[in-house]
Amino acid sequence: MKYQIIPVTPLQQNCSLIICEESNRAALVDPGGEIDRLLTIIADAGVTLEKILITHAHVDHAGAAAAIAEKLEIPIEGPEPSDQYWIDALPEQAERFGLANVQSFTPQRWLHQGDQVQVGNTTLDVLHCPGHTPGHVVFYVPEDQVALVGDVIFQGSIGRSDLPGGDHATLVNAIRERLWPLGNDVRFIPGHGPTSTFGEERQNNPFVGDGR
Repeated sequence: MKYQIIPVTPLQQNCSLIICEESNRAALVDPGGEIDRLLTIIADAGVTLEKILITHAHVDHAGAAAAIAEKLEIPIEGPEPSDQYWIDALPEQAERFGLANVQSFTPQRWLHQGDQVQVGNTTLDVLHCPGHTPGHVVFYVPEDQVALVGDVIFQGSIGRSDLPGGDHATLVNAIRERLWPLGNDVRFIPGHGPTSTFGEERQNNPFVGDGR
């Protein structure tokens, strides 16, 4: 799998274009905005975009999902159903941040702990990791040892838990109980900022490092 990180919106959210190199089929993970730019990048990559994957429904992660899905006639998969109220509030969220052309949507497939999604010939495991939002999911590619974690964990930090539906203890538990067992060598693409590994964060993260 090839991973292209594309920061979008003034919040510099890491949208990811993930490409199955065997099939040349791809998915867009967390398209938060800049619709025309994302469509140009997809066209330039020469891939067939077959779906949109959503980790959670904050506007910087999901704001462009409905428009791109409608234009390309592709499905949206994720997040977990507990984020429904965040999806319903997408237009209101967009107004608050000055983002244009943001619509709510109904995913063609809600995702749950233990589900799998397919991108070309590649299988991604779904982990439900609430705490930042109640319906937040993480996508894990076992064959690459890569996780797309949205706003669950960052290099040196973790996601906010002070927004509606957030809970700090739930978030910390999700990281320790669902992400750490994947292994220290797993590299993760966060929703903002640089990539890291779970091993590096277990050693250095002041919020969820070992011994804290």
